[in-house]
Amino acid sequence: STRYRKTIRRGIRWNNMLSSIRVLDLSRVLAGPMASQHLSDLGATIVKVEAPFKGDETRFWGPPWFDHNNKESVYFASANRGKQSIAIDFSTESGQEILHKLLKTSDVVLENYKKGSLRKYNLDYPSLKQLKPDIIYCSITGFGQTGPHSHRAGYDFLMQGEGGLMSITGEQGHPMKSGVAITDLMCGMYATNAILASLYNREKTGQGEYIDLSLFDTQISMLNYRGNNYLTTHKDEIAIGNSHPSIFPYNSFKTTDGHIIIACGNDGQFHQLCKVLQDERLTQDIYSTNSKRVENRESLFRILQSIFAQHPTTYWIELLSDKVGNAPINTIKQVFDHDQVKHRGMVAEIDNPLSNKPLKLIGNPIKFKNNPINIKAGPPVIGEHTISILTEIGYTREEIE
Repeated sequence: STRYRKTIRRGIRWNNMLSSIRVLDLSRVLAGPMASQHLSDLGATIVKVEAPFKGDETRFWGPPWFDHNNKESVYFASANRGKQSIAIDFSTESGQEILHKLLKTSDVVLENYKKGSLRKYNLDYPSLKQLKPDIIYCSITGFGQTGPHSHRAGYDFLMQGEGGLMSITGEQGHPMKSGVAITDLMCGMYATNAILASLYNREKTGQGEYIDLSLFDTQISMLNYRGNNYLTTHKDEIAIGNSHPSIFPYNSFKTTDGHIIIACGNDGQFHQLCKVLQDERLTQDIYSTNSKRVENRESLFRILQSIFAQHPTTYWIELLSDKVGNAPINTIKQVFDHDQVKHRGMVAEIDNPLSNKPLKLIGNPIKFKNNPINIKAGPPVIGEHTISILTEIGYTREEIE
């Protein structure tokens, strides 16, 4: 379309660690796109396959929009920077032919369609393995490729509920989901790890891989010590607010103008807290060890709360300084005003050809010394690179039109 041709193609190469890796990305929404964005930040070329004129549905998950004219959402931008977009209808034979040609120069295929959905388009793993035996194929689904629930679709919110996270988040009797789609984000991390391990193994053996990854399995793994507590004691875990099941004090407390978090990970840190606070109630034997403090957390919480309620948050932070683990509970605005966030370069300003203003996105937390990650390109528009990609694999302008 005219829109595709008028869009200036932006360079997307910076970190070169994965510069020889090419990913054919059929995924949408968050878990899959986050995996390919991680790989993109590390230098891989990501070819994002989108439906013509529709694209990834998260493009329209707004407001807020980073491009008000075309209604491109910040949500989409958060998981798709630095990628190339090709608009292909793979329900057609010609679309499948294009993807099969792209496969020849690809190292990884990433998809998150329901189990078996891609078989009818000859884009499932068995079909693509015949064309490229050493391909690394990562499938992300709600419940995996096997089991009694493998046919079900999955969304982050559903996984947080069915996977137990909400039952241990918030206050007892009031289950609460995480403030971000944490299951999707973690699933993207697991996918990245699995893909990198598979690439390394292929270097050694020449063997491809099929990765079966599910949101539900990811959520179960995230239960971590809370899940293992149950497997050991057979006692169901409950929500305990901002407290910790095995450490105390490890909680938030109200101050005169907000909250402060106190984190004492061992007895020495608690004794240091006692020295700073100078309150005899804290020196009772029932609080002398962590196990005793956990057993008597309610009475200790009341004592500490009565102390912290006497002054504002900044008073306590200055008093405790680096003697005891402590932190305020910041708003998002306060986070991005934080001097450490600014020093670490955790906000990337990216040229945005769709607007006169640069696009600001959260940066990558990995700080390499020799191959720094320098985010230079934002998310593509739908089909932005269709012509250039098709030209690279031998299509003429007439065939593309």
